[in-house]
Amino acid sequence: MKNKFYQYIQNLQDQITSKLEEVDGVAKFREDIWERPEGGGGRTRVIENGKVFEKGGVNISAVHGKLPDSMQKLFNVGEADFFACGLSLVIHPKSPMVPTVHANWRYFEMYDAAGNVINSWFGGGQDLTPYYLFEEDGKHFHQTCKTACDKHNPEFYPKYKKQCDTYFWNAHRNEARGLGGLFFDYCKESEEMSMEDWYNFVTEVGNSFLEAYVPIVERRKDLPYTEAQRIWQEIRRGRYVEFNLVHDKGTLFGLKTNGRIESILMSLPPNVQWVYDHHPEVGSQEEKLIKVLESPIDWI
Repeated sequence: MKNKFYQYIQNLQDQITSKLEEVDGVAKFREDIWERPEGGGGRTRVIENGKVFEKGGVNISAVHGKLPDSMQKLFNVGEADFFACGLSLVIHPKSPMVPTVHANWRYFEMYDAAGNVINSWFGGGQDLTPYYLFEEDGKHFHQTCKTACDKHNPEFYPKYKKQCDTYFWNAHRNEARGLGGLFFDYCKESEEMSMEDWYNFVTEVGNSFLEAYVPIVERRKDLPYTEAQRIWQEIRRGRYVEFNLVHDKGTLFGLKTNGRIESILMSLPPNVQWVYDHHPEVGSQEEKLIKVLESPIDWI
């Protein structure tokens, strides 16, 4: 399973980066191949200063070795070996009219002293973080997520949509990071779902990503915007940074497993502002977004 999934994310990385380069029309992804001293490595691809995308990364990794003490405590196990692979992406567009997007699909195995798999699971999801609210974009993104889920279980979309709303919640700000999407973790073998079934579901979601995001980019990338709207984008990006450094499990896992710091922090936008006690103007488009973020809504 680990080889099969790693092959899948290598192919998916190629598909996503080539399509995003096509959409941008100017910038290309820079590739770095890196190795982790404790075992494994990855392939980082970063795009910067494009016509459409100001900064973005589409990274894959496959790491293995001894489970660090911090992760032993998290999983409530003793010494064990592990393997983890996944694709993680964050795209920060230049225009405040185009939303930021994040997605991740991953697989994890744990082994006993004899090398037998004692635990394995899938996780992942995809979510949208706009700076200006276009309701048709939220509906399109969520409908694409629902369509992918419904092919496997009609209960998946409402369940994983709710988990996404719960997970991407900036508790210290009491607001959502964005409009949500899907979030699932610890998807293990059960009577209803084999690991093969989970593989089919996770790859279905992965395959839906470009369909969920690219039409939104195409609709919004050429809209005019003002300097004030750009400043608002940078203020909202500050909330994105706060979530990633305070709450994000993937970031924390990478830091605790001696991950490659450039790959872990590629999710951070290049230009951000923190304005003291900032509040949008009453009745403005900026306030409209904030009201939606304060209480997640059902888009479908």
